[in-house]
Amino acid sequence: MSENKIIERLPKHIAIIMDGNGRWAKKRLMPRLKGHQQGVSRMVGLLQYAYKLGVDYMTVYALSTENLNRPKEELAGLYDLIRTQFESAMAQLDKYEVRVKIIGDVSLLPKDVQEIVQKVEKKTEKFTGKGLNVALAYGSRAELVRAVNQAIEAGEKLTEESLSNLLYTGGQPDPDLVIRTGKEKRLSNFLLYQSAYAELYFSDKMFPEFLDEDLQKAIEDYSNRTRRFGKTDEQRREENL
Repeated sequence: MSENKIIERLPKHIAIIMDGNGRWAKKRLMPRLKGHQQGVSRMVGLLQYAYKLGVDYMTVYALSTENLNRPKEELAGLYDLIRTQFESAMAQLDKYEVRVKIIGDVSLLPKDVQEIVQKVEKKTEKFTGKGLNVALAYGSRAELVRAVNQAIEAGEKLTEESLSNLLYTGGQPDPDLVIRTGKEKRLSNFLLYQSAYAELYFSDKMFPEFLDEDLQKAIEDYSNRTRRFGKTDEQRREENL
């Protein structure tokens, strides 16, 4: 696939469910935390590749609300990864002027972890070139309940537009492409409202194995799909004239 073809049909916003870190490690007789460490490295590489291609927004599913029920030892290891690697990992994106936003209920995280991720948000708020949403303690149903409660408290009657603006991703384009690694074929409470018309792409590879060329393959698959948004092919062709 030529680079021109990628750029021509490039998704504006790609969301990734980074699944399979623990299984990747288990298959290699390693502790699950080793898989998460490898996953952080692969995440940074994929983000750099996507921004280099010209993608404007990326959203990565790093920790779901359901993940908070995992064994305390694994959660402690995940929090330590944030403590030791999050700032340096995000700094590797500075040359692309990426503004980092944490989406999710960060109040559920340890206090020092909250401070670290908020520090990165503050540091990158000056950037306007690209956007990165890092979903931590995130659940789409909880996000929707939060938005509706905000509207109720404000005495506001919701529209689709106003509801969208109350979500964590308010003001951003909805994802065009949602990728999930790790063989599973479900959204797992991830961007349910925002992904109503997203193209879905599933990979059997565990996330640490999902290489730059695999992302390119997903984009190629996306570029070959016809997005009708409920309209006919003829209507879409006329709109694109």
